[in-house]
Amino acid sequence: MSAPVWSVRADWTQPLRNAWTLAGCVALALLLAFRVSGAAIPAFAFLGVLAVLLGVVDVALKRLPDPLTLPSIPIAGVLLLIADPSRWFGMLAGAGLLFLVFAVQWVIVPSAIGFGDVKLAPVLGLYLGWLGRPAWITGLAGTILLGGVFAIGLLLFRRAGRKDQMPYGPFMLAGTLLAALLYA
Repeated sequence: MSAPVWSVRADWTQPLRNAWTLAGCVALALLLAFRVSGAAIPAFAFLGVLAVLLGVVDVALKRLPDPLTLPSIPIAGVLLLIADPSRWFGMLAGAGLLFLVFAVQWVIVPSAIGFGDVKLAPVLGLYLGWLGRPAWITGLAGTILLGGVFAIGLLLFRRAGRKDQMPYGPFMLAGTLLAALLYA
């Protein structure tokens, strides 16, 4: 019997226990940290580490665990406010709108995305809103395009069927990282 999904001891920690995950965290954190300067470095280093951790877990288990996603909302918010408090409205608007986009999608077609994706959206929306409207649009468009192209590839090469589920969190993270690399 496994532990509950929300438990820190749940099986979602298993994919995190390898050297490649650590190396990926360090590499992506450094890459993002070099794109920004000053007080924004901790916020974007956090995004890099979070992206690797959540991406690894979601690919392995098709789950975005609450102990990683939910605390990330206030952590990202505080780090971004420390970096530039004048961007607070963009952060809130970005988080709220991205949450709304994914929540509506989840309500209309619950089999299309998981609720973990809905809970991840405000975290990514904080970053995209902090970066500005063009970054927010790029992040959302990148998410949709990357996820769509990958899904079409799976279908074309018969690696998955129309009813199969695909983890969407990595594409949400990739779209946000693309926007961060372009607009930070």
